[in-house]
Amino acid sequence: MATETLGFQTEAKQLLHLMIHALYSNREIFLRELISNASDAIDKLRFDALSDAALVADDPDFKIRVEFDADAKTITVADNGVGMTREELIANLGTIAKSGTAEFLDRLTGEAQRDAQLIGQFGVGFYSAFMVADEVAVETKRAGAEAGTRWTSKGEDEFTVEDAPDAPRGARVTLKLKGDAHEFADAFRLRQIVRKYSDHIGVPVVMAGEGEGDDAAEEETVNAATALWTRSRSEVEDDEYKAFYKHVSHDYEEPLCWSHNRVEGKHEYTSLIYVPQRAQFDLWNRESPRGLKLYVQRVFIMDDAEQFLPLYLRFVRGVVDSNDLPLNISRETLQDNPSVTTMRNALTKRVLDMLGKLDADDYGKFWDEFGQAMKEGVAEDFGNRDAIMKLLRFTSTAGDSDAQRVSLADYAGRMQEGQEHIYYIVADSPAAARGSPHLEALKERGIEALLLTDRIDEWFMSFVHEFDGKPLKDASRGDLKLAEDADEKDEDAPAPDDDALCKRIADALGERAESVRRSTRLTDSPACLVLAEGDVSEQMRRIMAVAGQAPPESKPRFEINPAHPLVEKLDNEPDEDRFADFANALFDQASLAEGRPLADAAGYVRRIQRLLLGAAT
Repeated sequence: MATETLGFQTEAKQLLHLMIHALYSNREIFLRELISNASDAIDKLRFDALSDAALVADDPDFKIRVEFDADAKTITVADNGVGMTREELIANLGTIAKSGTAEFLDRLTGEAQRDAQLIGQFGVGFYSAFMVADEVAVETKRAGAEAGTRWTSKGEDEFTVEDAPDAPRGARVTLKLKGDAHEFADAFRLRQIVRKYSDHIGVPVVMAGEGEGDDAAEEETVNAATALWTRSRSEVEDDEYKAFYKHVSHDYEEPLCWSHNRVEGKHEYTSLIYVPQRAQFDLWNRESPRGLKLYVQRVFIMDDAEQFLPLYLRFVRGVVDSNDLPLNISRETLQDNPSVTTMRNALTKRVLDMLGKLDADDYGKFWDEFGQAMKEGVAEDFGNRDAIMKLLRFTSTAGDSDAQRVSLADYAGRMQEGQEHIYYIVADSPAAARGSPHLEALKERGIEALLLTDRIDEWFMSFVHEFDGKPLKDASRGDLKLAEDADEKDEDAPAPDDDALCKRIADALGERAESVRRSTRLTDSPACLVLAEGDVSEQMRRIMAVAGQAPPESKPRFEINPAHPLVEKLDNEPDEDRFADFANALFDQASLAEGRPLADAAGYVRRIQRLLLGAAT
């Protein structure tokens, strides 16, 4: 048959430019796409040969061959797969012309998921070759056919189709490299790309040996030609899992735990996920690359596919291999793909389940490294909040060690009869939390309190309201109504508005306090500051300041312990100036105990000096 020159439609340049530059940011991807196409062709022939073994009788050893010519600046990818007839060649490689570029462009909507499905119909994988090639030639012969065909194009307005009598079974794609792509005509570079993107293709990818003379003519397999995650769990040793983790994570330590799972049904995929022993150096940079390695049908698609796990699980490493996703899927189109959403939900539950099965020692190690990240999940993953709540760990007043780890279930199991709340305190350090005056009444009654000292705890606890039907309460906020208070209530105690001492202190403090009350939470300290339930704490104020946000104005309530000697002395002070100095000094000391900066440190020093001088005379 004579040579034919077929024209692309007038929009071909625009469409090719879109495919090449919009879908691929890394030019080395072209080799992955060509090898993937070759692997698919071999898979198709394997299937056809089940019913007609004669199709592979002449060449039963399936392989993909990568060749290069450094002098001619060419790269060739050849396979002995199913191949194409002349008509199939025009239909498959001329999809752009055949389907109509104008129609394609008109149908683009800007919706990532829909556009990805459209683009997948237009042979984008093959055309990625034009990222590095000025000209692409394909020689192919259909399995069982007598003659082959040659297809040639420069990716512009037209392509040429002609007979190729000597073409072998399969397809041979030759790229004439662009001037800025000569780096790819190099044995080391090509081997590196094959191992990076196609190491787990189930077909051997071979290249000429790197030796000299006869050794150079011998072929060697470049890729592993097998994928650990495709093997049955019963066939893989623990040492193999650990070695693969180091390969996939570049971590020098062994993983803390892992999970290998295959899902079949409506969605088919395999996952192999790991939890490291130690946090990565950039764990707290939420913008750093993260995620699983994504494979589609054993073909490497991308590193750091963050769409398969929520942000709070950004420490998880591993691979996910899908049979459902298109090979040309991008980060943008992953975002709204319904299959990805289903996989994300299942993988998240699998990680949480894996963590829940760790023994106490291993989970303690995990919590020390990744506990703060897990706390983010309470706010970010409402669907799994109950599971995450069970995984939370805290230090508490029930133990003396700051390394102690208490779950909410542990706390709930130790609650006293009649105790309605799970109490906690937020502070800058374990020492500050244990020494907080707000806990004095709780300690006296033997009621446990959780000690929260991580930098995100104030924000985190705003999303934690109850556990197993038991509300959580900040011991430093609002009224602290304990079960015993009703029995111990002094019927003769004045109401806040009628309390002369509280009113006198309020007058001395002026606008510094929202109100002054006798405290039910103090036993040893003379006074403390108490926030209203909705007020912003000092820790949160600092966080907001760092973020450039102005916190809302609020005033604390000043609570006094009338049984404390200092308060008794204050109550008996007849001199109003000394009373005011005394009251303000107690307020400043309570502020310092809370970690609040003094608005007027110099004024505090002067008041203390006056009080000391008065005491010395």
